[in-house]
Amino acid sequence: MLKNYLWIFFISMVPLIELRGAIPVSQALQMPIVPSYLISILGNMLPVPIIYLFARRFLLWGQDKKLIGGICRFFVEKGEAAGEKLQSKAGKGLFIALMLFVAIPLPGTGAWTGTLAASFLNIKFKDTIIAVILGVLIAGLIMMAGSLGLFSAIFAVAGK
Repeated sequence: MLKNYLWIFFISMVPLIELRGAIPVSQALQMPIVPSYLISILGNMLPVPIIYLFARRFLLWGQDKKLIGGICRFFVEKGEAAGEKLQSKAGKGLFIALMLFVAIPLPGTGAWTGTLAASFLNIKFKDTIIAVILGVLIAGLIMMAGSLGLFSAIFAVAGK
């Protein structure tokens, strides 16, 4: 069982997959949902401070390097685009926009991208952490509900 929890923890740390993938995997492995949810949150949040504090600097530094320039430019463009999109839609409600951006369980909208976007927008560290953790909690609840079949049950009842 410990091995499965470690898998869930590490899956939730992977960019683009994050807890959105870890929770359904935990249910495929028939693990208890609440501990899986908590482990996924911990794994998803662990890289967030590191991303905020160091990723932007590293990516900007690496843009013109021979071996890593392409991937660094890709992530700089992704971070800047996500930041601009958040800024244009949110205006003064940037905290809420960041939280909702992270909460929507779609590819490219998780904690990694949200934190990188926040660093490019110079959102305060504390505000970023709080918005991202709230978004991750919401995304986890959505994925937990989906993994437990709640949405299937709702659509089945609505279709009758």
